[in-house]
Amino acid sequence: MKKPAIVFMGTPEFAVASIDAILKAGYIVKGVVTSPDKPSGRGLQLHVSPVKAFALEHHLPVLQPEKLRNPLFLEELRSLNADLQVVVAFRMLPEEVWSMPPMGTFNLHASLLPQYRGAAPINWAIINGEKITGLTTFLLNHEIDKGAILFSETVEIGENENAGELHDRMMITGAGLVTKTIEALGSGKAKPVEQKHMANDILLKPAPKISKNDCRIAWDNHGFLVHNFIRGLSPYPAAWSELITGKGERLSMKIFSGMFKEKTHHLLPGMLETDNRSYLSIAVPGGFYTIESLQLQAKKQMKTAEFLRGFPGIAQCRFG
Repeated sequence: MKKPAIVFMGTPEFAVASIDAILKAGYIVKGVVTSPDKPSGRGLQLHVSPVKAFALEHHLPVLQPEKLRNPLFLEELRSLNADLQVVVAFRMLPEEVWSMPPMGTFNLHASLLPQYRGAAPINWAIINGEKITGLTTFLLNHEIDKGAILFSETVEIGENENAGELHDRMMITGAGLVTKTIEALGSGKAKPVEQKHMANDILLKPAPKISKNDCRIAWDNHGFLVHNFIRGLSPYPAAWSELITGKGERLSMKIFSGMFKEKTHHLLPGMLETDNRSYLSIAVPGGFYTIESLQLQAKKQMKTAEFLRGFPGIAQCRFG
């Protein structure tokens, strides 16, 4: 059987590894659908998505619809005559789009479905202290992340691994799963399994989009939970807290990494222990969380020792 011709849909860096793998496997990519260029940075210059940059470099046609139901976009998409559409880190598709090609449309999701349906599965798996996650390819239908499963692959989560590190590993593993799925669909060997047959009697954990308010650290949680929360949001969107100075000023601080150590103490959550030079530890239930990397508002990201050299009044502060 001939290899299916593909339209690829995606936007961020996570999707680039998959389209690269598709091309290297010898599949024809008829076109790429990605988000419109967006103004960002100083001067609000237009910046292209990582997927668009890759597509242009490889001379692939690019479509950037504002609205996926736009008749002109649908006409352009149909004219590409794809056999199959592959979606990696894109937005929700209307039926007019996902039902268009004869072989349908499948999506790569960064969890072992039906667990962690939603926009931020990598983050939530770490925040919840999971030791295992994975990737799933599934056929799109009317409901978000609920289509029939094609393939899945398990990925272990390191004890101190953060979301950025896990993202980069899963990006590569996911690319291999994408090409495996295309090959199985092209050869007729894929056997989709409906998720409703997998979700019975399973407590499902969601993975909703994360807002800034969701990223505030609760120092009254046990130290293990605090550690998982911080690494689950690192490096983006980043966990944060308020550093309250001896004068009552409240300074926003992002915390990117650190370690929790169990220890008996009688300090209130958020109170500090420091030698004013090399370490900064925060009291939490069960012990202390010692910060390794942070960013004070309007400053650059830095190691704790560098921060302490420029903040002599830290001993009078606390986190709230």
